[in-house]
Amino acid sequence: QVQLVESGGGLVQPGGSLRLSCAASTNIFRIEVMAWYRQTPGKQRELVAAAPRVGSRIYADSVKGRFTTSRDPAKNTLYLQMNSLKPEDTAVYYCKAEMVAGTTTTNSWGQGTQVTVSS
Repeated sequence: QVQLVESGGGLVQPGGSLRLSCAASTNIFRIEVMAWYRQTPGKQRELVAAAPRVGSRIYADSVKGRFTTSRDPAKNTLYLQMNSLKPEDTAVYYCKAEMVAGTTTTNSWGQGTQVTVSS
């Protein structure tokens, strides 16, 4: 498994921006898919954005045009740039890494970082 550490969460006003970081303990070229999920109390964790090692980024409809995810191999880090934030974006944001070896997929999760959008 890979260790993931998220950072960058906090309190921001509606319309503001935040950038989340997810630092991986391994070379991210080895990680097939890195993704951001979010969760609010009483709800299931939902996919926000995914960055495959090869291929196009994927975004939830609710964040398209506002959020951008990117991988920085030099820093072994995944980023989530969040702009035009809304109160409904308030959640704990988690980073996920999917590593594939043959027919086996291993998922690793970070500890989460709180994002609160409020005036």
